[in-house]
Amino acid sequence: MAKTDYEKLLKRIQDKISEKKTDSVERFELPAPDVVWEGQRTILRNFLDFPKILRRDPDKFLQYLSKEFATPSERSGEKAIFVGRRDPHDFVNLFQIYVKDYLECPTCKSPDTRIEKENRISFLVCEACGAKSSLKGKYA
Repeated sequence: MAKTDYEKLLKRIQDKISEKKTDSVERFELPAPDVVWEGQRTILRNFLDFPKILRRDPDKFLQYLSKEFATPSERSGEKAIFVGRRDPHDFVNLFQIYVKDYLECPTCKSPDTRIEKENRISFLVCEACGAKSSLKGKYA
């Protein structure tokens, strides 16, 4: 008798946990990159949307994209301009890597993090679970 009650409670807890996981994934979603080409330049027209959603410094984010594409870039208002032709899929891949390396908490996978600097070392501090981990790159 007690075993079935336990299994019911366990099932209820599992359902609640799986609900929370899907909520957090749906809550954090990046827009599609709005890419236009002009000659041999790629223009990301909705560039400023990404640092705003990620809650990161736009200059550091542009520096990260520029380094990963190995190409010069500049900001022009809301847009970012890159030398060379880049596919929108390239941007999506880089955004996913950035989120994994510089945004997601390694402990609980929450996107609710902030960057703190202590003695020239950057730390990723999770606002959900309180975990603090060092960052390997300088683009946070």
